Amino acid sequence: MSLRIQIIIGSTRPGRFADKPVAWLVDRLDGRDDFELDVLDLRDHPLPLFDSPMPPARSLRDYPNEAVAELGRRFDSADGYIAVTSEYNHGYPASLKNAMDYVFPEFNKKPMSFVGYGNAGGARAIEQLRLVTVEFEMAPLRHAVHILPDLMRPAMMAAEEFTPALFESLDDRLEMMVSELVWWSSALKVARDAG
Repeated sequence: MSLRIQIIIGSTRPGRFADKPVAWLVDRLDGRDDFELDVLDLRDHPLPLFDSPMPPARSLRDYPNEAVAELGRRFDSADGYIAVTSEYNHGYPASLKNAMDYVFPEFNKKPMSFVGYGNAGGARAIEQLRLVTVEFEMAPLRHAVHILPDLMRPAMMAAEEFTPALFESLDDRLEMMVSELVWWSSALKVARDAG
């Protein structure tokens, strides 16, 4: 069975920290033989604030324009997701919520894991995302990776000398999260394919 796991980069702001954990994720996960990795950067999919006349839960892939259709097809192509999210004011970025609000069936019956960063390792943003993914009829998973300030600071200070090895203390946690994600992605793919 061929699985596709998608990393969704939730922050779009200039100077974002997200690129560093994503570099670590790609370093650790690309080339595995149990899934294909796809990195989806929301910067590449600029959308206006959600303004569709009909909610996507009712319009089902009847996209309002090609930009939304392109993003919808990318989301649809994945069997499981890793949302990489910052935490702003105890919540996740508006760019991530806005992108998710444009689709619905593309996420149904698929699992999502989380990598968060910020003061509490993105824990409060992840907690909110878990609630939102339930409404998408997804399976939000328990294991997540939380990047706390004690790791963020050295990674930010490294700037041009940054290497994924700065996050190696999180490797075991990542492996636990990815093992769970692969299991759920496989099980739910079989169930979706069976109808």
